[in-house]
Amino acid sequence: MNGRRTRRWSVGRLLDGFFFVFAGLAAVWLAYLSFTQTFTIGWGGILMAIVFWGLLAYLVLPRLHRILTAIYVPDYFMGRTRTSDGLLGDPVNLAFQGERAQIEAVMAAAGWIRADPVSLASSWRIVASTLRRRSYPTAPVSPLFLFGRMQDLAYQQEVAGSPAQRHHVRLWRCPDGWLLPGGRRVDWLAAGTFDRAVGLSLFTLQVTHRIDADTDIERDHIVATVQTVPGVALDVIRDFSTGYHSRNGGGDTISTDGDLPILDARGVDPLTLLPATGQRDAVGPGGPGEVRP
Repeated sequence: MNGRRTRRWSVGRLLDGFFFVFAGLAAVWLAYLSFTQTFTIGWGGILMAIVFWGLLAYLVLPRLHRILTAIYVPDYFMGRTRTSDGLLGDPVNLAFQGERAQIEAVMAAAGWIRADPVSLASSWRIVASTLRRRSYPTAPVSPLFLFGRMQDLAYQQEVAGSPAQRHHVRLWRCPDGWLLPGGRRVDWLAAGTFDRAVGLSLFTLQVTHRIDADTDIERDHIVATVQTVPGVALDVIRDFSTGYHSRNGGGDTISTDGDLPILDARGVDPLTLLPATGQRDAVGPGGPGEVRP
């Protein structure tokens, strides 16, 4: 015995490998044929190209990403959310303490507005609002996943009445008994980013919001607004994660210093708080007093 383990093969594993490779090659060949044929069938080629883009962006590439991430991306907490396709999403850059009613009251009092659930109607409305440049203060945010489920709460603040630019934050309730790396217990984890424009995802070619690269600026903006609410305390875990530069699920560059602020709302009585009047549209991601261009 040399201590080496013999790799075992099975018919099922061979078939899985064959169809995985075949599907990838077929997708590439389909893309090549569609691209070349577009120039030989006149104006109909434009419609064909649009149909092909829809199939590629919303069917083929998401499926390939699900397969690849299921194989290569570890399924444990690493300070990152995931997209519905399994790609690593926005960084987890905030934590909260408190019951749901306290969090909802604090966010409303700080000037944050609950986002609509994602549905066919709300998705169509945000598309129409973006194209017509009309305000949609409760526009939905795309689903991101943590602990194997979509966000429990989502809040936003429009900028200059444009659904294309907004502050937004997603929150997930932590499972009972779950501890942060290092042993700290929190009730909620959150991911806050700033949408700067609408564009195409680098990885799936889907229409999506593009986010500002410096996620720490948006994190600090959220902290600054929530700290204006009486009774909210702040603690910070310095160097919770290593500072890094990376990309999110849409292909946008992201950077962070790795600190994790914890906003404690356990001392807040929800019945005593009144929502702030209006949105802080002129407030930039750096907090009150900074106007984002």
